[in-house]
Amino acid sequence: MQKHLFLFIVLFFSIKVNSQHTFSIVAVDTVTGEIGSAGATCGDSIIWPGTPGAYIISDILPGVGAIHSQSFWVSSNQVNARVQMQQGSSPNQIISWLIANDVQNNPQSRQYGIVDYHNGSARSAAFTGSNCFDYKNHILGPNYAIQGNILLGQQILDSMEYYFLNTEGCLPDKLMASMLGARVVGADTRCMNEGTSSLSAFMRMALPTDIYNDLFLDINVAGTAPNIEPLDILENKYNLWKSNHPNYCQNVSFDDVVHDKYINVHPNPTADIITVNSSSQITTIEVFDILGNKIITSNSKIINLIPYSNGIYVLKIACGDVLEEIKVIKK
Repeated sequence: MQKHLFLFIVLFFSIKVNSQHTFSIVAVDTVTGEIGSAGATCGDSIIWPGTPGAYIISDILPGVGAIHSQSFWVSSNQVNARVQMQQGSSPNQIISWLIANDVQNNPQSRQYGIVDYHNGSARSAAFTGSNCFDYKNHILGPNYAIQGNILLGQQILDSMEYYFLNTEGCLPDKLMASMLGARVVGADTRCMNEGTSSLSAFMRMALPTDIYNDLFLDINVAGTAPNIEPLDILENKYNLWKSNHPNYCQNVSFDDVVHDKYINVHPNPTADIITVNSSSQITTIEVFDILGNKIITSNSKIINLIPYSNGIYVLKIACGDVLEEIKVIKK
């Protein structure tokens, strides 16, 4: 009996740890070079017990990039991903390497979201293995990756993306808004009976000059009681952090600059052609599909989406030295 109880405890603890995490986002501000990471789970903890700063899934290399390794988390896979990034591999190359070199030869149980800051621009990639627990999926944009498993549904990821793209302010403001977009009971379906989206959450952001694991912003909430929403506590902690850094979000970022200018895309949604209007000269327009693949590069304000399938696209609009990212739906 004691042997069976011991095995149950070991298996239960292994599942709770290795299933980390559920929904998360990594992102880059291409103007400031800041790199952010946020996530939440129905697991009780987002750090190794007794090891402050040793996050289970979040790995940020200041000035370089960020990696989220989740779903049946294995530390060796995360370390290997970091080494690949340190050696200069792109997000897509890192994911290809991880799939080919999974330490347990079980890549289809993993989920990854990766961004980096390369030559003044961002690159992103994500992977969701077929054996991750449903609902599972990821969303890519030019400078972000949003991923989740054991979710209530696609609406959780879509809401996270919507609030990230449509919130003005500094990068942490956008990350916080994205997390609050998942503030739905049962967002992680294991927490449905808890009456919350999750049990623990975190948000981190590195300045380009930060030291590894000594970041400008690093807050977390672990192991909340039933009916106590960890994302509410995370928001309170973030607001307190902002009050202690009153000048930070007044610094210029790509959102602050662009929204001072007039940029409009219409019609949106569209069936075929969209027109981009701006109060300043448009340098280039890049169009990315939902997987983050660049499908169009143009300096014309008229973009033809007729050859492409219905779905969500992201326009990256350069006006001089500032950027705007606008989500477009083709129906």
